[in-house]
Amino acid sequence: MAKKMTKSKPGPATQRYLDIAEIRDDMVVLKDGTVRGVYLVSSINFALKSEDEQKAIIQAYMQFLNSIEYPVQIVIQSRKMNIDRYITEMQQQINVQMNELLKTQIREYIAFIQQLVELGEIMTKRFYLVVPYDPVTNKRRNFFVRMGEVLSPAKVLKLSKAKFDERKHELDQRMDILGGALSSMSLAAARLDTQGLIEMYYSVYNPESAEVQKLEDVNKLRMEESGAVGS
Repeated sequence: MAKKMTKSKPGPATQRYLDIAEIRDDMVVLKDGTVRGVYLVSSINFALKSEDEQKAIIQAYMQFLNSIEYPVQIVIQSRKMNIDRYITEMQQQINVQMNELLKTQIREYIAFIQQLVELGEIMTKRFYLVVPYDPVTNKRRNFFVRMGEVLSPAKVLKLSKAKFDERKHELDQRMDILGGALSSMSLAAARLDTQGLIEMYYSVYNPESAEVQKLEDVNKLRMEESGAVGS
């Protein structure tokens, strides 16, 4: 008896299991209607600081903790060092270099760096500060108004651009305040824009693919989509 061949149905899209609804306006919009901003933060070598500098940093950190009235998330990401861009730049130097001896030295240097990273398994660390805005954490608003927005946040965002703009404004204010607090601790902080956020989450959820397949500029993609629609 011949077996009837049936086509396997594709599984549900991965996006169904992610909390992210969209990334726009330098923000991450979650499916529950809340928004997030992300800082990429530098590190400092605390042990190399003088005693007075260490005390000043500790004091600034205490003030930072006491100043926030809402939860924040500190994320440390460890990844194997990617030197592809650096190697590409060095190889370009070989093409423009006229001195054969320097060309040979650059090739040897490239081979040395590649071997060093491969054998030493050198890791890089990135530090992120994730700042949320949730209507329920905004103490300046009426309690029942806050709870009403939380119970149906997606509907509020979909139907009211004003509400969305208000949440963006509130988040921007929080980001500015925390950026100043980080600066007081001698930490450099750069807020990730839309492109930076997309690249960060892409590398988090697709670490292997991110190494070999780079993302296009989001502005370029938008221009191509607009051209396709116009045609």
